Amino acid sequence: MEYRQLGRTGVRVSKICLGTMNFGERTDERTSIRIIHEALDSGINFIDTADVYGRGASEEIVGKALEGKRDKVVLATKAVARMGEGPNDWGASRYHLVRACEESLRRLRTDRIDLYYLHVVDLTTPMDEIFETLDMLVRQGKVLYVGTSKWPVPLIMEALCLSERCGFPRIVAEQPPYNILDRGIENELVWVGMRYGIAMVTWGPLAGGILSGKYRKGERPPQGSRYERAGPHDRRLTPEALDVVEKLKPIAQEKGITLSELAHAWLLHRPGITAPIIGPRTPEHLRSALRACEVELTEEDMARIDGIVPPGRAVSDFYDENVYARMRRAAQAGDPKAY
Repeated sequence: MEYRQLGRTGVRVSKICLGTMNFGERTDERTSIRIIHEALDSGINFIDTADVYGRGASEEIVGKALEGKRDKVVLATKAVARMGEGPNDWGASRYHLVRACEESLRRLRTDRIDLYYLHVVDLTTPMDEIFETLDMLVRQGKVLYVGTSKWPVPLIMEALCLSERCGFPRIVAEQPPYNILDRGIENELVWVGMRYGIAMVTWGPLAGGILSGKYRKGERPPQGSRYERAGPHDRRLTPEALDVVEKLKPIAQEKGITLSELAHAWLLHRPGITAPIIGPRTPEHLRSALRACEVELTEEDMARIDGIVPPGRAVSDFYDENVYARMRRAAQAGDPKAY
């Protein structure tokens, strides 16, 4: 396993990160723990979860699986997303973040969170309150590093300026969606990360399963699949995305690998990307992602993929929908808090 620096920190993380969003929901506890232990045995030392995954179930499973193994792992979790029906059961206020952190520590059975992400943007809370709270949690030793997820570049820069001016913790990682079908982060975000020492820990490597090859143009999506109810105006399962899948298949076949392995390997070869998050539902999904770590893509291979989906382009909407579409809605409403 190769290890890479986490942004401008001295921390070294495996070049793939184990995501646990399925654990406690689509994947039962016993299988989830098995996947975690197999990942650790393979050399993965970077695990990602969130309080909202299964409303705490994922964190509880991760905490149980890491008993006796906690210090072998760089453990990341997230807060801000809604955890209940109350008016303060979400957000980045001091009131919510402090409670969320304490509850995550309890579920994870640990005394610290190595990387604490702000899961989504909360424009209702002033930036100084957010980072004063994170500073307090860092000084208390409950959080070591802070990151963001699905934050637009202007807000990342605002946060960096605030940290510089006030001595608050710097953002060391951003977690955006990124895959062959949506290369939107290449237009600006990746460059910002490289310039300011922010790790790109990307999610959605298989575009919600589209890059597994299970969806075919002209055929109904498989029953029970993520896009089972996708209609003609779906912004992710688009005709263009399915055309790309068909063009990628020969490249995978020539290299003797699956389409999923090609999609993962492509991410591992992209500049500026620290550790793509894999989201296995089964042990075999994990093993497939691990096999991708051994795949060598040549400059010719990468150029062929560029010819299918050019740099910065998207045929399936993950990044814009999760980031800039929200900013447009806020601007249209004339209220920055309507993000």
